[in-house]
Amino acid sequence: MSKASIKNQSIALAGLFQAAHLVEQLAKTGKVNDQDFKICIESLFETDPKHITDVFGGSTDNLKLGFKEVRFLTDGKSRTGSSPDVMRYALGILHLESKIRKNKVMLNKVGSGIESAKRQLDHFHSSHENLISNLSGLYQETISTFRFRIHVTGNAQHLRTPQTAHKIRALLLCSIRSAILWRQVGGRRWQLLFNRQKLNKACKEALLDLE
Repeated sequence: MSKASIKNQSIALAGLFQAAHLVEQLAKTGKVNDQDFKICIESLFETDPKHITDVFGGSTDNLKLGFKEVRFLTDGKSRTGSSPDVMRYALGILHLESKIRKNKVMLNKVGSGIESAKRQLDHFHSSHENLISNLSGLYQETISTFRFRIHVTGNAQHLRTPQTAHKIRALLLCSIRSAILWRQVGGRRWQLLFNRQKLNKACKEALLDLE
């Protein structure tokens, strides 16, 4: 497998894991970095990128959190600093992606819903509560109907807050988008085991470039 292919897969995985990381942060603290959140949300609307980095604001600089999480997953020695919840969310999303891919009706519904939300950008910024609420509703109407669901754990007070719940569902939708992107650039679940070292190296190189 080419180095370019591994690099693209690491970028897509970083997008997925960054969204999962933000889900965990919201569930436990009720807060996330505004720019990190914005990058994830806007990844939904970049549906015809010339380069994979276009999906994430045009630069791997925007995926530092995600690269760190993928590095933890693929390290093979120590996962110190990594949250089990982030790993659980991300691996659950990869499972859901495989189900969505086989359900063309749902895939089309998700795509149409994202296009509808994209039109709202003419009136609202990408983090506006109205747009986030609509993305949350789209997740509930589609992904949440599968028997397998992502069970988000954290501070009950935060999880009961509607705005936080909407943001979490919107981020889960973003992670699905990154999982689909990962598959489009050749990603497969078995590679998380057999290409672990190559993915780890790609993430380390990306993080070094960000220093």
